Amino acid sequence: MKIIVCMKQVPDTTEVRIDPVTNTLIRDGVPSIINPDDKAGLEAALTIKEQVGGTVTVVSMGPPQADVALREALAMGADEAYLITDRKFGGADTIATSYTISSAIKMLDYDLIIAGRQAIDGDTAQVGPQIAESLGLPQVSYVERIEKIEEDKITVRRQFEDRYQIVEVKLPCLITTLSELNEPRYMSVAGIFGAYREKEVKKVTFEEMKEYVSEERLGLKGSCTKVKQSFPKQAKGKGTVHEVSEDEAVEIIMAKLIEKNLI
Repeated sequence: MKIIVCMKQVPDTTEVRIDPVTNTLIRDGVPSIINPDDKAGLEAALTIKEQVGGTVTVVSMGPPQADVALREALAMGADEAYLITDRKFGGADTIATSYTISSAIKMLDYDLIIAGRQAIDGDTAQVGPQIAESLGLPQVSYVERIEKIEEDKITVRRQFEDRYQIVEVKLPCLITTLSELNEPRYMSVAGIFGAYREKEVKKVTFEEMKEYVSEERLGLKGSCTKVKQSFPKQAKGKGTVHEVSEDEAVEIIMAKLIEKNLI
């Protein structure tokens, strides 16, 4: 089983700061981690490898410092790591990002692609499904459990708000995973040694990919989304407390619902 895990390095914080001029995240002084949903996907891939054999290849698109996250993945047990990095890829929205990643994946062999549901610094949940569309693969999103893996198909449990689905899909395919799927393992001492002394994070630049891509679809130039303004999440305002009877409480609630045009 040849498994590819798509992974992103993200800021280790929910208190993001925005540059008011460029409308991009300020990452200076903020430690980075493997995106939690992606890390659950990596753990799922390593578990499948232990059950049925095969290889786990981790792919990430980002700046050179994303090398650290990829080496952590190698230390956890991944076999290979590829960092897609080039100034031409900078400023990409989800469609340009997924196009670049899927173009790099075309250079590799795979039976299963695993991506996290969404990244904590963007929360779009778009890149995984867009990669599947670009590669022409069947996909299952919001996977909370892998029920069974077979030679030519995988059975997963897909989460909904109030229920779940059991989905059987033929390989090759792509699934997106939730952080609730599992508890990712720690890096081993031997794994850390191997990740920094024996294994290589292979850089994939525009030059290596140019026969697979159209330059017009890369980076900021290839992005359909144009950011007009960005701002951090606003703190929730203090609520109003009404010490009233049950009947009066109903009247207050109904009046607010009418005021907000909800009823």
